[in-house]
Amino acid sequence: MSAKNPKKALLWIVGILKKHSVQFQISGGLAARVYGSQRPLNDIDIDIPEEKFEAILNDVKDYIIYEPSWYKDKVWDLYLMTLNYHGQEIDIGGAYKIKICDERTGKWHDFPTDFSTVEMRVVFDISVPVISRKALIWYKNILAVDGQPHQKEDIGVIKKFNL
Repeated sequence: MSAKNPKKALLWIVGILKKHSVQFQISGGLAARVYGSQRPLNDIDIDIPEEKFEAILNDVKDYIIYEPSWYKDKVWDLYLMTLNYHGQEIDIGGAYKIKICDERTGKWHDFPTDFSTVEMRVVFDISVPVISRKALIWYKNILAVDGQPHQKEDIGVIKKFNL
């Protein structure tokens, strides 16, 4: 397995998404880094409409490590596919039927992507749509439980970001 190369992986997947005219947004840790977080990047999270997974399958099939299907754990309930592009993990999640659970209350929240609020940002030399700071802070607040202290760190940095 090759060493992680997030730039190469992002350029590859964005090229495929654009080739098939798939609307998307960058979320998760990469979005936090766009807004100033300095913590190491674990994976690349991208949200696309659930009905668009089929459009990209042929181009990504050799890199799939988790086939597109419904995924649910104690925090997330969404349509998901995971890729490993030369050592860099890429999680592609459904944009509209996603739910997130607040572990403190046990309440599940609908968290559909609002593509109208994305912020266009340059990431690794390309302009990409990134989840809005407001939406990123909202879901990171839900995730900011004892086992995930990096979420609170990200929130603090994102709130200070004003470029």
